[in-house]
Amino acid sequence: SCMQRALASAVARVRGSTLLFTMGKHKRVRNNGTERHDPITGGFEFLKSFGQHILRNPMITQNIVDKAELRSTDVVLEVGPGTGNLTVKLLERCKKVIAFEIDPRMIMELKKRVEGTPHAKKLQIVQGDVIKHELPYFDVCVANTPYQISSPLVFKLLSHRPLFRCAVLMFQREFALRLIARPGDALYCRLSVNTQLLAKVHHAIKVGRNNFRPPPKVDSSVIRMDPLSSPPPISFREWDGLTRLCFSRKNKTLGAIFRQSHVLRLMTDNYRTYQALQGARDGPGGTSTTGDDDIAMLGGDESEDAVMAEASGKKGKGKDEETRATKEKVVALLEKSGFIEKRAAKLDVDDFLVLLKAFNDEGFHFA
Repeated sequence: SCMQRALASAVARVRGSTLLFTMGKHKRVRNNGTERHDPITGGFEFLKSFGQHILRNPMITQNIVDKAELRSTDVVLEVGPGTGNLTVKLLERCKKVIAFEIDPRMIMELKKRVEGTPHAKKLQIVQGDVIKHELPYFDVCVANTPYQISSPLVFKLLSHRPLFRCAVLMFQREFALRLIARPGDALYCRLSVNTQLLAKVHHAIKVGRNNFRPPPKVDSSVIRMDPLSSPPPISFREWDGLTRLCFSRKNKTLGAIFRQSHVLRLMTDNYRTYQALQGARDGPGGTSTTGDDDIAMLGGDESEDAVMAEASGKKGKGKDEETRATKEKVVALLEKSGFIEKRAAKLDVDDFLVLLKAFNDEGFHFA
């Protein structure tokens, strides 16, 4: 009959399709023999707003775990576990994994993946944005980092106390190369010097875009970051002010940068303020220090440097006597310390520390 033929046709269509879960709704997808439910990705529609790209190469996943050099007593912080490809390998090596995941669908998949296994009790999942949460204690951090939070995550980790042992982090390749760039490299920038002030950073693995699902537009790299046990006793706000100024035109000489009227007015105002406050805060010629929380500010958007560069290039409306006096002191300071012809693009962390101390010793501050 017609009804029987219609029913048979409907059954055939159902048998030729695969059931996927998309955004919490059941969706039938035509299956021609190649479209199947993928246990690696969980069959999800990935959200660009969360920067979701699932690493599907098990050899690279294992290599990342090996680079972390985990101990059986370690507590591991994982950022963005996704469907758990990396998580399950971490659980095999450590005491506990604390995983921060913002997508509830991924959390459900991860819970299902470890349910009924010996590792289930070792996994703690925190739903939410890791940047907005207070971090728990951890020994090692492992992350396939969404590009939107790359810089904030680096400095949130480095500001965390007590210090962790190491972090193995995946980033877009250019960002990773900026982290490890050395003076004179084309990608050397404020991000490079701020990171290397607080940690030893080296490149670990290059990861091609085709190792992800869905594939991103660019390749990635894994870096290993080992925080220094004793960060320099400086004001990180002042360090940030100095490096922003120097890298606003990183290929100009410091003499040219510090002769600009905008910079001189800024330094004159700061000099006047610190002279008024030095008795209550630092003492004559002292260097102020700030708490570890100020480290997080070092991860500010580098686009702000362009704004400073534009502002620092504007000419002022005349130079008063106080500003002229500041210029004479600053030029003399740079000549005496040997920095007048040097460029930020060629200065390392130690050079900037020497430069900051030279300014502070003369009563000049950058915060």
